[in-house]
Amino acid sequence: MSLAAQLAGGLEVLGLILPPETQIHLLQHLALIQKWNRVHNLTAVREPETMLVRHLLDSLAVLPHVSGPRIADIGSGAGLPGIPLALARPEWYVTLVESSHKKAVFLQQARIELKLKNVEVVNERVENFHPKDGFDLVISRAFSDLGDFIRLAGHLCIPGSGGGRLVAMKGVYPHEELAQLPAQFIVEKILPVAIPGLEAERHLVIIRRAS
Repeated sequence: MSLAAQLAGGLEVLGLILPPETQIHLLQHLALIQKWNRVHNLTAVREPETMLVRHLLDSLAVLPHVSGPRIADIGSGAGLPGIPLALARPEWYVTLVESSHKKAVFLQQARIELKLKNVEVVNERVENFHPKDGFDLVISRAFSDLGDFIRLAGHLCIPGSGGGRLVAMKGVYPHEELAQLPAQFIVEKILPVAIPGLEAERHLVIIRRAS
């Protein structure tokens, strides 16, 4: 099966309808990751078919559960999930926050080559990033610990219990991490997410400020 057919099939399973042009851009993003991976080691995954499942479909699977318009992708790395979200939702504005200079250089190149006018790259440690306006959604698939994610990135959410949300993309249900959350934040919901072609567990942990 071609990568294009695999992507189209995965989108159908996820219930997502994306224009053919968007699907082409998603595959171009994947090709860029492959190209740069040879030198910069952006991801440990090497096979294109596995990349498509673990990176593209994994990123796109969050779409039914999140909303914009202002998104911050923390520890964006190869642009995941930020660039797939920006491609799928061109009306959103996505900020990719990445502390590694070499990865930030890749993100800038991807932004240029994919003509992403709704994407900004910030080469900064998240705790040192203090934009004028907060974000509706602060998402990450790179933080290993929920408590650290909230402590370091919580200030980026629009204030108030009705404001922004922190979303952590996790593997297995994070029982121990949930017990360590800072008191000023509470878990709104935890959603199991099925990724087409992936056997492993995935969960979205959606967090908001306490009232």
